[in-house]
Formats: sequence, structure tokens, C-alpha cells
Amino acid sequence: MKALLQVVRWFVGLLFIFSGLIKANDPLGLSYKMQEFFEVWGWHAFHDYTLFLSIVMNVFEVLAGVAIIIGWKTRLFSWLLLLLIIFFTFLTGYALFSTKIKTCGCFGDCLPLLPVHSFLKDLLLLVLTLVLFKNHEKIKPLCSPAASALALVLTVGFTIAAQWYVLRYLPVVDCLPYKKGNNLLEKMKAPAGAVPDSFAITFKYRKAGKDVEFSVDSLPEDIDTYEYVDRYDKLVRKGNAVPPIEDFTLMTASGADTAQALLNQPGTWVMILAQNFKEWPKADAGVKQVINAANAQGVPVVVATPAPADAGRYLAGAKLTVVGCDATVVKTAARVVPTLFLMKGANILEKKSYRQAGTFIKQIKP
Repeated sequence: MKALLQVVRWFVGLLFIFSGLIKANDPLGLSYKMQEFFEVWGWHAFHDYTLFLSIVMNVFEVLAGVAIIIGWKTRLFSWLLLLLIIFFTFLTGYALFSTKIKTCGCFGDCLPLLPVHSFLKDLLLLVLTLVLFKNHEKIKPLCSPAASALALVLTVGFTIAAQWYVLRYLPVVDCLPYKKGNNLLEKMKAPAGAVPDSFAITFKYRKAGKDVEFSVDSLPEDIDTYEYVDRYDKLVRKGNAVPPIEDFTLMTASGADTAQALLNQPGTWVMILAQNFKEWPKADAGVKQVINAANAQGVPVVVATPAPADAGRYLAGAKLTVVGCDATVVKTAARVVPTLFLMKGANILEKKSYRQAGTFIKQIKP
């Protein structure tokens, strides 16, 4: 039993550390997932606090994992871990049985899990955490109280600092389809071997005052003598033919979508994605340096934003093109506002935060 308890202790601890760190790589992603849950539940008042909550949750997950492994205050942390995993099990269960949430975000965007897999994972963790909870007094510390306290302080400091860094300079590991090295046109296609959704189609007709229904395979030979009324499509098998990138459009003021034209051009161009312009003064100097450098090299600049009117106001007089882009696309592609993309046709050659404008400028070439 003692050996088994040690295995459970390390497994649970390492899994919580891994879960916390992988989400700490992109706290905004967890924030958006929280907003998705709050939207479904109608808890709109919490939207402004989701980033803070995601940062705190990530810190706590890593801290709890380290605390269990080193054996610091095991009674307290076994309680806290139990409450946390009960909460996670509720969330994954809700995502699975309500079908209102596609993924729970347990391991962020780097390791997406289907709701059923997330729920089963949390059920296993719940059982293992109960083992720790019932046997917490048998978990012995691995080091002195002073060393344990130092380890926990360093853990908290590192996790907070890591999240501060990625919020300023983009995730260290970019797991989204808009990462450096990807081709946007390829990511707008369904995966190879993907299976489309399968539907059962039912037609409703009327004849002699009576409504009758037929499947596609059971249409009568004299169907021309029937009056068409309606059609029903029922999903019988969910496919996986959804491309990694959907709804990527770059709309001009006249309503024309220029995405295909821009992504199919052979040359280099700069794309600046901005979700909003609330804190634009912080980015203004760096962005204008990028625009001027691109103009000097003869490289086109495109600003894509859900708020093109604001872009026109803040960037009046600049030599560039402003296009409208879906808000969900922009917040997915650009975790920092604004984010700089160096493009070669549809290929992403470079992707940087506006705070790295100096490094970005050095790579702009026709």
C-alpha cells in the first residue's frame, strides 16, 4: 500500500503540474474558455474577471501538484485537490452531457480532449485524489519545512512570471493554427481523410389532403403527383471535416473579401491583427516603426481588426490597408493586441508581439 500511495502521489502531483503549466502557457485561452461557460450559464458579470481567474487557477494547480509531491501540509492540500477535481469533474461532465461546450480546455489548446475523454480522465483523477485524501497522514515530507516553503514560493513566482511573460510576448509554445510556419490556406482545408457529417434526410409531401413522409431511399415512383411540403435533416453521425481555421475573411469597406487574394499573392506582406484599440497608445510607436520599415522596403501592410473604423482613426495617414476580420478569429490568432505577422503569401514567416517590433523589423524583406 505504501508503494502504491507513492505512485498515486507522484502521478496526481505531476498531472496537476502539467495541467497548470500547459494552461499557463496561454492563460488567455483558458480565459476565453471560462467566458464560454459563463455565456452558456448567463453569468455575464464574470466576463471581466476571467483572465484573473485563469491566472489564479493555473498558479494553484501547479502549487497544489508541487505541495502533494513534496508532502507539504498534505491534509490541507488533499482537501483542496479534492475540491478542485470535483469542480473539474462537474465542468467536464457538463460539457459532455449538455453538449453545449465542445471542449473543456483541461489541457489548453496544445492537447485538446473530447468531452468524454476529459470526463473519464477527471473520474480517474477523482478516485486517485480520494486515495490521497484518505491516506494524507501517511504521506511523508520529502524535505525540511524551510526547503518546502522555498520550493513553493519559487513555484508561485515562476508560474506568475511565466504567465506575465506570455501575456506580453505571446505563448512560448504556440499550439494554434495561426502559429509561425503554418500555411493559412492549408489550415483552411479539412484534414486529410476527414469524414463529413452524415444526415438522415426526410421529405414531407402532401397528397389528397394527407401529409406523408419519405426517406431518400423510399421516394415513390409517382413522386411527381405529390405536393412538396418540407424537408428535415437529422444528424446521425458527427464527422470531423472541420478545418482548423474557419471564418477567416478580410473584408474591405465595400464588403469584398480580400483574404484569398492576399493569401495567394507570391510576395511578402505584413499583417497586423488588433482585437481592439483600447490600449493602442502603448503599441502606437512600435507599430508605426513596423509600418514605416515595411513601406521603405515596398512591403504591403494590412491591418485586420473587428473595429476597422477605430483603426482608420488611430492610423490615419499611414500607408496601409485596413480590413475587417471576425473577432473570434482575431482573438484566436493574436493573443497580444496587436500581434505582428510577416507573411509570404499564405505562409507565416514570423509572428511577434508589438513589444518585439525591433526584432520583427529586421526580418522584413521584399
